[in-house]
Amino acid sequence: MTGMEINRPDLSDLVQLAAGAGAILREGCGNDHQITYKGPVDLVTEMDHRSEEYILGEIRRRFPEHSILSEESGDIGGSAEHCWYVDPLDGTTNYAHGLPIFAVSIGYQVRGRMEMAVVYDPMRDECFSAQRGIGAWLNGKPIRVSPCPDLNLALLVTGFPYSIRSSKNNNLPYFSAFATRSQAVRRLGSAALDLCYVACGRLDGYWEIKLSAWDLAAGVLIVSEAGGMITDLDGQPDVLKPPYALVTANPRLHAQMLDVIREVNITLT
Repeated sequence: MTGMEINRPDLSDLVQLAAGAGAILREGCGNDHQITYKGPVDLVTEMDHRSEEYILGEIRRRFPEHSILSEESGDIGGSAEHCWYVDPLDGTTNYAHGLPIFAVSIGYQVRGRMEMAVVYDPMRDECFSAQRGIGAWLNGKPIRVSPCPDLNLALLVTGFPYSIRSSKNNNLPYFSAFATRSQAVRRLGSAALDLCYVACGRLDGYWEIKLSAWDLAAGVLIVSEAGGMITDLDGQPDVLKPPYALVTANPRLHAQMLDVIREVNITLT
């Protein structure tokens, strides 16, 4: 590195970081954990912190000029042009209960545009990855979104906000509408895996409200590179800004899902 150049990662760097954090989580899965609460249903374990410490430590060692946005540590200053989005344990509630549906999510952004992404499921040893303009992969094999043409045939997935007990904007009206218009709706408890399962065609569509940037950053690029359409609930393309709500599917199904969301929005006003 010379002059004003800033060292950049390649996709293998993200894969290595996610795998290292995943090994930490896999080793601790099923054990008793130290649980604290950030809200009535928003918990964190010591393993969230251990995974994050590993990822942030490696980024700081390899790419000290870069900025980082991470779930537990927040915004860590550095170059505004090079930013990492880190969720060290997406699916903490599952993890705390010994339910093996969780992942490590890492995205790398350059000048406001997500360039590389990795979501790693350590219990299935499944590594979802993507690089802008090149493609998306599962364990090195290309993936594409489902071609499902009709909402009636679609297997959907969603999640619910931590404010479900206190806010009327809690996703339940959307859930009710989609449950009666689709083949079925699942709730897995990991936004990163929800996005990746849409990307590889296991699920046909996904919507959710009130997420966070680190929940979405990696998975959004993976779905996009797998041929999925992603917008907010108003149909706008930028989902990496508040209120961090999204709907995604193949283009045909995405349009049908937006129609349902608009119907629900009319009834709520």
